[in-house]
Amino acid sequence: MSGADIHVIVGIDLVQISQVASSLHKLGDAYVTRIFTPAEIAYCSSNPIVAPSRFAARFAAKEATLKALRLNDQGLDLRAIEVKQMPGGWSEIELHGAARDLAEAAGWLSCSVSISHEGDYATAVVAATARKPLGSQPKPTPAQ
Repeated sequence: MSGADIHVIVGIDLVQISQVASSLHKLGDAYVTRIFTPAEIAYCSSNPIVAPSRFAARFAAKEATLKALRLNDQGLDLRAIEVKQMPGGWSEIELHGAARDLAEAAGWLSCSVSISHEGDYATAVVAATARKPLGSQPKPTPAQ
């Protein structure tokens, strides 16, 4: 496979930490269990002082992944995109179910994520390599 056969797909997102903190305060478990996996919840909640920053950064990573997947209007359970905290301190994206199926259909070969938070903002960038050019993902067929 030549380098011309590989395409880089990037998604980025920015999240206001204070909005996530507000959702955590108002909605509590209903908010986190709708968006985050049990492992993400355990990691983010392990330090209450930085929990809103951690949740916001993972939410940004999930949104950046959706952008990199180039979804049209398909709904996708955000828990199908998991941000795993690695022992060395970096994060990785693990796709489950429908998210994994969409990535496979798009010809994804690999995916990397970088997350950061500072002040009232958290950001994430997702870069994936794929065998297919941008926009070549299958379009959903209308329900009949």
